[in-house]
Formats: sequence, C-alpha cells, structure tokens
Amino acid sequence: MNICSRQICLAGDVGGTKTILALFETDSDELKCLKKEQFSSTDYQTFTELLALFLADTEGMPITAVCIGVAGIIINGRCETTNLPWVLSSQDIGERVNTRNVWLLNDLEATAWGLLSLPEHNLVELNADAKPRQGNMAVVAAGTGLGEAIIAWDGSTRHVLASEGGHVGFAPNSEQEIALLAYMREKYPEHVSCERLISGEGLVNIYQFLKQVNHLAASPEIEQQMSERDPAAVIGAAGVSGSDGLCVEAVNLFCRLYGSESGNLALKCLPYGGVYLAGGIAAKILPVLQQGEFMRGFLAKGRCRAILQNISVKVCTNPEVALLGALSYAQKTLG
Repeated sequence: MNICSRQICLAGDVGGTKTILALFETDSDELKCLKKEQFSSTDYQTFTELLALFLADTEGMPITAVCIGVAGIIINGRCETTNLPWVLSSQDIGERVNTRNVWLLNDLEATAWGLLSLPEHNLVELNADAKPRQGNMAVVAAGTGLGEAIIAWDGSTRHVLASEGGHVGFAPNSEQEIALLAYMREKYPEHVSCERLISGEGLVNIYQFLKQVNHLAASPEIEQQMSERDPAAVIGAAGVSGSDGLCVEAVNLFCRLYGSESGNLALKCLPYGGVYLAGGIAAKILPVLQQGEFMRGFLAKGRCRAILQNISVKVCTNPEVALLGALSYAQKTLG
C-alpha cells in the first residue's frame, strides 16, 4: 500500500487504560516514525487535552491525515468512549491539526486492519489441529473491555466489520458457570455481559466469585498486592506463575470463558481464515492459554464441535497492532 510522497499521518489507539499516539512520515515506499508516546488514559479529562500535549512540540508540522482507533461506537465521525468520559469528534480533530482527512475507527476495526499485515512471528497458534484456509476471520480482544470484529472475505477482498459483540449476554455452560451468573446478577441485575467476565474487570469478578461462592482460600499477600496495584494484573501474574491457587483457578476459568465466547463468534461468522486473540490480556497469560483450557471452552459446542475443530486460533503478541492498523487504514484510504 502506497500513499503520496512525503505525507505525515497521525495514528492513534485510544483505550480505557492507555492511549498511544504516533506520527509517521512516508516518503514513497519508506515509512518513518517521527514521534510516538504512550499515555495513561485516566490521567486526562478529555482527549483534546491529551492530543494538545502530544502535538505541543510539533507546531508547523503539516499533518496530512489522522486515523484513530477508539474503544467505543463511532456514529457520524463521533465517539463517546465506552470506558472513559471522553468524546472524540473527527471534525474537532481535523480543525485542531488542519486536515479534512480524519477517520475514527472502532478499536477492533483498527486491530483487524493491523492483524492483516502482521508478520507470523507476532502470532502464536493455540489449536494443534488447525488447518487454515481462505475465508472469513474473527477477532476477539480482551483488555479493559471485550471487543469483537469480523473480517469478511468475498473471494477477492477483505472487509472489516465492527461490532459491539463484547456486550452480548453471558451464557453459562456448567453448574459452576450458572453459579457465576447468579453471583454476577447481584451486581448487574439487568444485564450480565460477556465483557463483565472476559476483561480486566472480569478477571477480578471471577476471582471474587471463586473466593466468596466457591470458598477458595485467598492469600493475604495477594490481597495486599491487589489493593496497591492493578488487581487484574496481580491475579494474572500469580495465575501464570502458579504461585497462588486461587489466582490459578481464576485464570483457568477466565481462559475457558474466553474460549467459549470466541467459539460463539466463530459459529456466527465461520472464520475458516482463523480466529485472532488480541487485546492486552491474551499475550500476558499466553502460557495458560496454551495449556488447553481456552480450546476446551472454544470447542465445547456440542454437535457443532466438528465445525470449529480445524479452525486456526492465534494469539497476537504485538501490543501496537491497533496503532499499526490505524496507520494501515489511513494508507489504504489515501492510496
């Protein structure tokens, strides 16, 4: 994909936890990153404030295009972010950087565009029986929230379809999961979404459920760490290392639910081209995902198990895939 000579693109990945912004210059086929910064999203009241800080030392730099992946629904170039009190507007951003070439994408759209150009060494296969072939692809990303997208294949071209699939209702598949749903309904009586369980918040919810309902013993040391740091990160690290039994159980159940919802999406779009796990969590708990609990959840579809058995399921290990996808979309659209 080429864009016109010597153009500068502002690409971004806006999430509930972190925001990455970068300026890229293209000169014929060469691509150069002029500047890149990562911000803690919750440190800023508005995206405008964060953008102004990023651009403070770039006065006079002619920006040709802006493309930003945002965790939220995009309607007419405007997004109210799902897990932040921010509003982003393509018109406002365009006025700020003096360009009409501004695109806001759902964050999973951006991720999908990035996945299409990732090298294989950024991907780890989970399904030993995978037999990938041409066809649709599915993207499921657990992080601050849960995102889902479909990459449709029409026989010659790929089309990225955004969705809010992470907010569908959670469907239990075992006695334990039925108890988990009952526990979660105490917190969210109107609607227990998959995102409430397959996300950073979800991992904490699972941990608390196992402690309170299944009466698994909690470590005072782990509880102390959870009060001082991101509790999901503490649970995930202890679950991967095997240093705490409750955390191990929590991460295992999380993986099974992640697999189950990924299988649900797979049945809806038949992604013979593969299922891709992105977001901030999958790469961090990769050793547990590889132990098989994810695939057990993915394949637990009764008489439809055979449909999913040979579908490739890969974990994306590149943390900047959405940023690269936003850049790729800008290149594709301008080119």
